[in-house]
Amino acid sequence: MNEKIRKSLEKTGNAFKQSMPVLLLVLLLVSLAGTAIPKSFYSLLFTGNIFIDSMIGAFFGSIAAGNPLTSYIIGGELVRQGISLIAVTSFIVAWTTVGIIQLPAEILMLGKRFALARNIVSFFLAVIIAVLTVLTLGMI
Repeated sequence: MNEKIRKSLEKTGNAFKQSMPVLLLVLLLVSLAGTAIPKSFYSLLFTGNIFIDSMIGAFFGSIAAGNPLTSYIIGGELVRQGISLIAVTSFIVAWTTVGIIQLPAEILMLGKRFALARNIVSFFLAVIIAVLTVLTLGMI
């Protein structure tokens, strides 16, 4: 085997070994957050104000974090509980793009500056996308 390839594989293996505990902790935290926070809790938080609700939706979507498939299920439940579509849209976009729980792993893998910038930009874009989506649908 080529010496450069062997060294590269060795470095990759070492980096993977070092990041494994953080990645496992992130997976555990995501599972805990998804289980510990009941869906009915979210209906108590929203005010009915378009801008405040979109910020609240993005905030809790950022903390909850998950995959798109489960976000649609939770989003449907939130709409059924009377939460505005703008709050739910903001929640879903932040749920899939912002990752406060995964932030330690992201910082480890991609660097602090990039990880923080990506999450901050994604948070504000979640709010903007929610407003634009609901305006486009004519639902406000």
